[in-house]
Amino acid sequence: MIIFKGTGVYGAVAIGKALVFKRQAAEVRRSRVEDTAAELERIEAAKALAVEQLTAIYEKAIKEVGETNAEIFEIHIMMLDDDDYNESIRSIIETQQVNAEYAVAVTSDNFADMFSSMSDAYMQARAADVKDISNRLIACLTDSTASASSDDDKMIVCADDLAPSETVTLDKDKVLAFVTAFGSSNSHTAILARNMNIPAVISAGEEFLSSVEDGVMMIVDGHTGEVYIDPDEETLKRFEAKQAEDAKKSQLLQLLKGKENVTLDGTKVKIFANIGGVSGIGAVLANDAGGIGLFRSEFLYLESEDYPTEEQQFAAYKKVLESMAGKKVIIRTLDIGADKQIDYFALDKEDNPALGFRAIRICLTRPEIFRTQLRALFRASVYGDLGIMFPMITSVSEVEKCLAACDEVRSELKADGIPFNENTEIGIMIETPAAAVISDRLAPLVDFFSVGTNDLTQYTLACDRQNAKLEAFVDTHHEAVLRLIEMSAKNAHANGAWIGICGELAADTTLTEAFLRMGIDVLSFSPPFVLPLREKVRSLDLR
Repeated sequence: MIIFKGTGVYGAVAIGKALVFKRQAAEVRRSRVEDTAAELERIEAAKALAVEQLTAIYEKAIKEVGETNAEIFEIHIMMLDDDDYNESIRSIIETQQVNAEYAVAVTSDNFADMFSSMSDAYMQARAADVKDISNRLIACLTDSTASASSDDDKMIVCADDLAPSETVTLDKDKVLAFVTAFGSSNSHTAILARNMNIPAVISAGEEFLSSVEDGVMMIVDGHTGEVYIDPDEETLKRFEAKQAEDAKKSQLLQLLKGKENVTLDGTKVKIFANIGGVSGIGAVLANDAGGIGLFRSEFLYLESEDYPTEEQQFAAYKKVLESMAGKKVIIRTLDIGADKQIDYFALDKEDNPALGFRAIRICLTRPEIFRTQLRALFRASVYGDLGIMFPMITSVSEVEKCLAACDEVRSELKADGIPFNENTEIGIMIETPAAAVISDRLAPLVDFFSVGTNDLTQYTLACDRQNAKLEAFVDTHHEAVLRLIEMSAKNAHANGAWIGICGELAADTTLTEAFLRMGIDVLSFSPPFVLPLREKVRSLDLR
């Protein structure tokens, strides 16, 4: 028996046979061509096929992991149309009179090296995207593919790493789990695994793949990140018992549907869910969430080729409010920038985009975009219980400007005879240390706070959340982060506002009691964690 230790990204146990993921990568050789025009035509045909494949993957991803997590494939489609990327391929073919495959491979290496050498972690991550789309383009040119097929019903897929497109295209009905030798828990692949409910371990180590072969028995513990190859009988029995315990617990959790989120001493807490688009409503309802604590409105912009109109936005907001049938829905205004870039916004490249032109800073400096979204939101407010939330707040003046914009829109709608809910709640995100420190001054201006723990942790600890090398330094339980949350809760309640947490830290059951003792009113996170959190709340006694 061989044991490897990686990072678990979805807490469940899988027991089964291994299947090594094989890429039938084409060997790219340089060859001289006389007809460069024909090579350019081959490139265009390959691009069209790649777009067709990525579109199919995107549509599959929407169904399996939701709109937000599927966005990476839209980005890959856009990258295939990048002018610099295509001009490089075209230039190499024409000036060197070489085959298309070679031109793509050289361009891929050059662009990947360029991105990897940048100091910004977000831009470094683009190197993997360039390689992914280039490998797809070469595969389309050479008709080579990647394979993880098997006649067996279910297997544990083992790989060096998996691109997002490879993860989504795995047949879930035949995949028990997957284990990768490399990768980051913040990678798109890890996020997709969590949302697909597939037990997974990443970063098992360089020696992992040389120690595993097709058909060998394996155990994957997504709770601890441990991987057992060819386990002994005692270990096998131990994990079969653990697996049965997990299944029993899952069945028991279903009995909590319809139950109150109330502690043993009678303290009630609201448990909401976060979604990235209208397609996530089903998961919210299926998991019995009490509302939507974070609706990421930027998905409307990310999936559009141009700024979405007021009518397009209104239709989406109306649909989610109607579907939630009176349950609270908090919609965050546009949060573009940093790791979410859109071509038609024409944002400048920044050395440090996480600290740059993003979120509310864009809205306040491009009022026409902000006004369109606010009009759509207030118009939709009559169809349910809407809360509007502004991200990336750092000052009183920013909140005052947001409120002034709301007043202006409400006056316009009133003058036009368009109905809206006068009592629509307005809130802000506490995701910068600045907002937490001056929360006593911000709370009187708004109805609620919502703590974005991912960014709050990033900015408090000065650790880029996109940088895999910093995972060892990112302590989500850091005393400084918890103190800022507690300070914000105290100041919210002192000024008649309520406070929620909408980051994934809200689902961490080891912190549930601490959050409730701080006075957190709402906990919101991915839908699958609603029932486990309800179970935790109902077991606590805060007396």
